[in-house]
Amino acid sequence: MNRRIMTLVAALVPVLILGVIGTVVTVPYVALGPGPTFNTLGEVDGKQVVDVQGAAVDPTTGHLNMTTVSVRDGLNLFEAFGFWASGQHGLVPRAEVYPPGVPREEIDKSNQQDFKDSEGNAEVAALHFLNLPTVVLIRKVGDGPAAGVLEPGDELISINGAPIAAPKDVVTAVSSQPPGSELTVAFRRGAGEQTAKIVLAARPDDPAKGYLGVTPGEGARPPMEVTFNLADIGGPSAGLMFSLALIDKLSPGELDGGKFVAGTGTIDQDGKVGPIGGIQYKMMAAREVGAETFLVPAANCNEARQRTPEGLRLVKVENLDGAVKSLDDISAGRETVSCG
Repeated sequence: MNRRIMTLVAALVPVLILGVIGTVVTVPYVALGPGPTFNTLGEVDGKQVVDVQGAAVDPTTGHLNMTTVSVRDGLNLFEAFGFWASGQHGLVPRAEVYPPGVPREEIDKSNQQDFKDSEGNAEVAALHFLNLPTVVLIRKVGDGPAAGVLEPGDELISINGAPIAAPKDVVTAVSSQPPGSELTVAFRRGAGEQTAKIVLAARPDDPAKGYLGVTPGEGARPPMEVTFNLADIGGPSAGLMFSLALIDKLSPGELDGGKFVAGTGTIDQDGKVGPIGGIQYKMMAAREVGAETFLVPAANCNEARQRTPEGLRLVKVENLDGAVKSLDDISAGRETVSCG
């Protein structure tokens, strides 16, 4: 009996050790998989995902879903194996997502800024597509002479009497003056117009030029105001779907004919659609919630073709004009430009 017990104990010890190692020791990998999707024509927490105030909004139905990738970090050996075996996730070296030596908070902040920038680009691209007027807005106020004077959201009207019609006008007006120069800045905050005198500092990368410390951008002309109400999302890949939702709301009819469309892609202010990462997981997420059509950035088509979920039609998109045309074709039952 004692010999049998000893044999059993000897057999169980390696199993117990493996169990402890498998649950305690973390692996240098993260698991990527399908993340949540959001209908940009719908609501989240009682708010419109793309909210338009101060302008007539056309009723919309159907779905224009933006998609995301989930990232699971701090995996133990058993969890990593489980995700790998699921067929729904992939393992990549942690360093590809969280570079060594860069604080996690800094990475998260950068991702959030990318998302914020994508919102601004999406708004401007949609307004340009619709030939609607834009104004120059302060997007960010840094640590410089403008801090405490100008605020994000201020509309710039003129600098030293010269009208500001585009963000480049701000750069020209400021960089043409040496440090120590005093500028008179006219701006609109809310309903009131104000002026302020600001003394320029030296530009950090070129001390001979003046520095104001603001990031200008374009936005809707008041009283129209566009707000994107999605929190805790990072990265720039929602830009295309945000633009399409805004166009749908500000134009007559429905872009997708009330159908269920999802997609992804970065967008710049000229409407060019750029590639993203994790396309296979975004397609999985879209199909799981019922999408029948997926808008794919042209540069991602080759990868998307190899991992297309059953029943999901892929539509190749190079720019905003092409995306709108494809949605019109889908609504009318016409053939679209596919990734095939």
